[in-house]
Amino acid sequence: MEPENKSERDYVLIQDIAECDRPREKALRMGVHSLDNAELMAIIFGNGIRGKSVLTMSQQLLAKNKGSLLNISRKSIKTIVRENPGIGPAKAIALAAAIELGMRCHTELPAQKIKITGSESVYQVMEADMHSLPHEEFWVLMLSRGNQLIDRFCLSRGGSSATVVDLKLLFKRVLAEGETVSSLILVHNHPSGMLRPSAEDIALTKRISEGAKLLDLRVLDHIIISNSGYYSFADEGQAL
Repeated sequence: MEPENKSERDYVLIQDIAECDRPREKALRMGVHSLDNAELMAIIFGNGIRGKSVLTMSQQLLAKNKGSLLNISRKSIKTIVRENPGIGPAKAIALAAAIELGMRCHTELPAQKIKITGSESVYQVMEADMHSLPHEEFWVLMLSRGNQLIDRFCLSRGGSSATVVDLKLLFKRVLAEGETVSSLILVHNHPSGMLRPSAEDIALTKRISEGAKLLDLRVLDHIIISNSGYYSFADEGQAL
């Protein structure tokens, strides 16, 4: 296993790499899929600083985060700048934007091919989008009578401990989908890591469920996601 703590001389410098194998040239020759994570970051960052190549900068960022892109994605732009000399706001924003594009690409996967069979399948659909968020988001999944996922949407984004949910906007979006929607699943995250629902979570679930019944819809579950897993209202016997 590669040691986590490296000295400057342990890192590969751009000038020590054959020109054809440098990140940009390698991407042109072999495609971006041929690049490792540090090389991809080097392309995003563009350039290094005096005494430190952009590739070394990228390798050090990965090393500080145990080689994990997920760990990096959980950090704010300000934290990345503070912890990594040479990575200023422009570079940190470019990296965050690239990560966000990847996440948005994931959300465009064909939803109609997914069948929801329980809380675990909801978690698998939503975990990548919500696991590392530093703020709360509230999502709604719309299902057909056969529990096929028709579509999903983010209803609101908030702070680190709360988000405001507008029921009028929720049901307006659901009604716009048409009569194919038979049931709903609610999903939101707790950046704090706490998995138990708050009193506000329980009250909001009840309000949405009552509103859904007026439209002949059912709320099947409310899932809370955090870095430590998920909580399911349905699995835990919470009233819906």
